[in-house]
This record gives sequence, structure tokens and C-alpha cells, in this order.
Amino acid sequence: MEAPKIFESEYRFCLILWEHEPINSTHLVELCRERLGWSKAVIRRLSERGVVKNENAVVTALVSKEQAQASRLDEMVEETFQGSMPAFIAAFSRSKKLTRDEVEQLKALIDNYEEDRT
Repeated sequence: MEAPKIFESEYRFCLILWEHEPINSTHLVELCRERLGWSKAVIRRLSERGVVKNENAVVTALVSKEQAQASRLDEMVEETFQGSMPAFIAAFSRSKKLTRDEVEQLKALIDNYEEDRT
């Protein structure tokens, strides 16, 4: 199942939720007001879209941080790089100097991906 779309501002809200969940909705609203200047309308909107659940005044995420990140990355690669992961990685590596350790981690990810596909 594909994660519902989470916009940038909503993602910042979700970061707070993921850090504190499960959390009382009143406390979550207070944290969001302090950090983001938001009201509780966001909880209702995200609940209607299947991103969070607000049950008995306790808010939990229905979408994990990893799912949201993967969905946002997929969308960005599709829109910006016409779906080409090699083009994305090439652009990323040109704009950010990778350490030897990061290069080794990327190689290991590719090797593991290839092993999983066979």
C-alpha cells in the first residue's frame, strides 16, 4: 500500500508526532503551536487522509517515518529526474562530497539489493 501524500509542512508536524507518539492530542497541539505555530485542524486533516489516527484523544501515526520518506523521495525522483535513480544519485554526489564510508554504505546497499532480487 502506498503512503498517503504528506506535504512539507505536514511532514514537520509528523516529525513531532513520530518523536512523541502515542501522544495526547492536547499535548501534541501545544507542541505544534510552540514549534510550528499551528492549531489542531492539522490533526483532523491528516486523520481524514489516513496519515494519523486520533482515538480517545490519543494521536498515533498510521504512516511510518520510513514510509513517508520513501514516498517523498519517490515523488521527487519522478518529478525532478524523470524517475531515474542513477540521475538522482549522480546529481546528489555532485552536490555533496561523499565520504569513503558513505560510498561503501551505498555499495553495500546495491550489493544487498542485487542479492535480494536473485
